[in-house]
Amino acid sequence: MVIALAFASVGTVSAKNSAAQSVTAVDELPEGQTVSDTVIELAGWVVASKDSQGYPFAVMDKAAAQVLVFDGEGKLRGAAPALFGSAKGDHTAPGVAGLALREIPGRDRTTPAGRFIGGYGPSIDAGRVLWVDYDSGVALHPIATGVPAEKRAERLASASPDDNRVTHGCINISPTFYEQIVRTTFERGGVFYVLPDKASIAETFPEFAESRGAAKDEGGKSERSARK
Repeated sequence: MVIALAFASVGTVSAKNSAAQSVTAVDELPEGQTVSDTVIELAGWVVASKDSQGYPFAVMDKAAAQVLVFDGEGKLRGAAPALFGSAKGDHTAPGVAGLALREIPGRDRTTPAGRFIGGYGPSIDAGRVLWVDYDSGVALHPIATGVPAEKRAERLASASPDDNRVTHGCINISPTFYEQIVRTTFERGGVFYVLPDKASIAETFPEFAESRGAAKDEGGKSERSARK
């Protein structure tokens, strides 16, 4: 999988550098699982356009239940499966960040889509967390196992992304990937790109979509609780 993520379609990373990435990047994705062209193109655009302004970034694909992490130079640091909000949708319901987990209606347990500038900060119930979108109470953290019936560890380990929608909105990854890759990469913050469930790419990432279309034409704070 990692070797295939060479960004050849965007031309931002040389073949030599891509080969080096394949040696050093951590790949936790299930065997045989691929990364979508949209993710590859978006990551390449972030590097080419300097959209992350030199900060590390992550691309999160809800449909495929994947998180890909890049350093500030755009080198792939790792790819891993992830759990997302149990409700499909790209919105954040008004006031949802201030609700207790049990109070969040099922329809509003979404992981919002878009470009977010995030970083570490305090939370009420989980200590210091990596906020993806503080305003909506969405963080990136290791799987929460407080409710055994949710079987989060089993869902994360399954080869299919179909059972990875279970959280209240936060993005869950394995503790190993979090400690080895996420914590060290985003210690000083970063940019997070969350692909949409229902909205179009053009609505979610207009500048990327515009550049994508042009290329085709040319070629042809108060503390709050994280929504675990």
